[in-house]
Amino acid sequence: MPTPSVLVFDVNETLVDIESLAPLFVDLFGDERVLREWFAQLVMYSMSATLADSYVKFSTLAQGVLRMVGDVHRVDVSDDDLHRLKTGLVTMPAHPDAAEALAGLRDNGFRLVTLTNSPPNPDGPTALQSSGLAEYFERQLSVDACRAFKPSPAVYRYVCDALGVAPADCMMVAAHVWDTLGAQNVGFSAALITRPGNPPLPVDGLSQPDLVAADMRELAARLITG
Repeated sequence: MPTPSVLVFDVNETLVDIESLAPLFVDLFGDERVLREWFAQLVMYSMSATLADSYVKFSTLAQGVLRMVGDVHRVDVSDDDLHRLKTGLVTMPAHPDAAEALAGLRDNGFRLVTLTNSPPNPDGPTALQSSGLAEYFERQLSVDACRAFKPSPAVYRYVCDALGVAPADCMMVAAHVWDTLGAQNVGFSAALITRPGNPPLPVDGLSQPDLVAADMRELAARLITG
């Protein structure tokens, strides 16, 4: 694999910790595992909306899916609960391995950008800014500019157009196989960060990540040493 010059990072779960939302799900459902159910449904319906040529902001969809999951579990989800979710989505903390790894990659000449399903936040800081990680990136790109969610090919091509680079120059770094598959489909290389609950998908006929790392420190070490 040629060494990429541009590292394109997913944000939610890859860099910031969605487990910080667990108290909301414990309060509502009495079970923090419903967080994963909600997140899986959110990802599924973001893809469904894109395939159906429809688009709403990720935060709006996130709130609607929470109400839907509430209906499934026969739990009333209030407007206050939706506000708590919306606030939580932009205040998730960074994973403890992220800042050190990003600093090392930046200092070794890699261009660092983000590509997230989350929209810009007109009312305050984004999750990346709240987490303290924004300083490491030259650009914060959102699929909102394309009105389509990952893994649509359009969003990865948008990154190349915005930066003036070729797909072969880029590596997608994500904790989700659906994201690495989308990026590889347009010619990116890909690294999978195996956050808890996010292993590789060993299926013949599907592109496998070029790198698999347990955390950001391992990824940085392997890219820096070549």
